[in-house]
Amino acid sequence: MAPPKVMHPDSINENVKRTSYAVRGELYLRASELQKEGKKIIFTNVGNPHALGQKPLTFPRQVMALCQAPFLMDDPNVSLLFAPDAISRAKHYLAMTSGGVGAYSDSRGLPGVRQEIAEFIYERDGYPSDPEHIFLTDGASKGVQQVLNALIRNEKDGVLVPIPQYPLYSASITLLGGTLVPYYLKEEVNWSLDTADLRSQIATARKNGITVRGLVFINPGNPTGQCLTEENLRQLIELCHRERIVLLADEVYQTNVYQDVRPFISAKKVLKGMGGPISKELELVSFHTVSKGFLGECGQRGGYLEMTNIHPQVVEELYKVASISLSPNVTGQIMLGLMVKPPKPGDHSYPRYAAESKAILESLRKRAHIMTDGFNACQNVECNFTEGAMYSFPQVKLPPGAIAAAKAAGKAPDVFYCLKLLEATGISTVPGSGFGQKEGTFHIRTTILPSEQEMPAMMASFKRFNDGFMAQYSKPASKL
Repeated sequence: MAPPKVMHPDSINENVKRTSYAVRGELYLRASELQKEGKKIIFTNVGNPHALGQKPLTFPRQVMALCQAPFLMDDPNVSLLFAPDAISRAKHYLAMTSGGVGAYSDSRGLPGVRQEIAEFIYERDGYPSDPEHIFLTDGASKGVQQVLNALIRNEKDGVLVPIPQYPLYSASITLLGGTLVPYYLKEEVNWSLDTADLRSQIATARKNGITVRGLVFINPGNPTGQCLTEENLRQLIELCHRERIVLLADEVYQTNVYQDVRPFISAKKVLKGMGGPISKELELVSFHTVSKGFLGECGQRGGYLEMTNIHPQVVEELYKVASISLSPNVTGQIMLGLMVKPPKPGDHSYPRYAAESKAILESLRKRAHIMTDGFNACQNVECNFTEGAMYSFPQVKLPPGAIAAAKAAGKAPDVFYCLKLLEATGISTVPGSGFGQKEGTFHIRTTILPSEQEMPAMMASFKRFNDGFMAQYSKPASKL
């Protein structure tokens, strides 16, 4: 008899088995199976702009092409294909490296790109940024995991996470052996912040022996799409300062804002503007990425974190841990530089860059309205407007017959609904239970990324399905 496997399901790390990630969970796997069988699938389960038809911006891709193949710049005809400022920018970034994009960088990222990010933050907020406190990472997710890894010591350490939340947080906290402490957003007030619930959750956690060490907020919200006000940010800062909690600012959607009442404002800008001891004491880590905004360069895996008021020795410890991976990918770092330092007025590529980025954001704003209006035209579906980010998170009021049918099928009610939607229409969504939701409510998350031309037909398909579903499961049980 062969000896038992060391890597056996019964013997691997329990935290690995306990970890789940709904965005790439059961619905996604079933959608992939159907796609292999020839069914057309609209993957709205993940914020992946280019996969849904968004075209990359010309200038960043020209620079990236030249960085990947620098010999092209030796060709006498290079100027026929590449803009002069793209050529000069490629040389600029290659000069920062020790041997092109195929060579490792500093474990914190290229110093020149970190300097450009610090200048971007200063221009955005009006307060200086130290490039030594900026780490470049393989997407913002990797930065979040690095910080949570330092923050969580054992199962008695808790991190406050908004519910609904992006499952990166629940999955990472579980994997690291910590405790997620939920605080609930108010759906009835456009997913607004509820500071009373926050204070209550902190008190309850401490009563249960949990040390609350971090608080996550996502602005604009994922999956909920709300934009926080300056007053909201002040409340979070004051609460974290008073309770000695590290504030983790997920600001990856800061360019994706589709209304003019609540423009994006960074947590760092609010913190520094408050002045006094709090501006020098509140521990803040902020995250950003090239994956969102109008770039949508998810596959490039470029992100950064900025640490504000973090102890210098902790910065060194995080540097040590980052060194284990040697280097974040260099192409992602260069894309970060291109994000924070785009062509400016007077540059050769500026008119095209401005036109391309404007067209993407204007179309996303239109799609946010089309999707919200489409959901609200459906029976038993209510959806707050997507103020920002890339998602709609409508509530679906499932009839008792549907809940009973889901139970009989061994599925959560929202999973049951999403599977039926997928089978009938090819629309791949994520059930609200994967993000967290108040007991007794059911939601789905979908991106607003399908093209503006395809969106009306997709929403019409959704409405036909939903009408039929509600008609079928609203019948008396004996007739189902």
